[in-house]
Amino acid sequence: MSRRRAREAALMVLFQVDVGGAVPEEALERTLAEWRLGNASREFATSLVLGTLAYRPQIDRVIEELSQRWRLERMNRVDRNVMRLALYELLFRQDIPPAVAINEAVELAKRYGGEESPRFVNGILGKVAENLSLYREKVIDPTAEAGGLSSKLQP
Repeated sequence: MSRRRAREAALMVLFQVDVGGAVPEEALERTLAEWRLGNASREFATSLVLGTLAYRPQIDRVIEELSQRWRLERMNRVDRNVMRLALYELLFRQDIPPAVAINEAVELAKRYGGEESPRFVNGILGKVAENLSLYREKVIDPTAEAGGLSSKLQP
């Protein structure tokens, strides 16, 4: 349960940075103080926020590739940030099982998103999970050929 709260806190920070233009470090410090997480949860939330922000360009390319009818800036802001967080976990945190990352993202979408959010988030993340090794290879080495991925993922 503490990791779930850490993910919620991380989502709040990502949302503040994305939508409100907050300074990441300030938003993180403020949110962690408000949520009163234990040390392990604080560390986990911090790693999620910093990792998601560090890899955001690669993560956003994956989202844009898979959400063919939606440009990133037109997506529901909660959905966009839930997917960023979950894709960071899927693509860059091999210590987190893919099923856990997807389930937690769907739960966040249910709680904070719109009526269609859980299905949309699950669909995008499911596509990544089906070809996880290819997507991991692609985001780590953008010059690598990754099978069925379109050229849009190339920088």
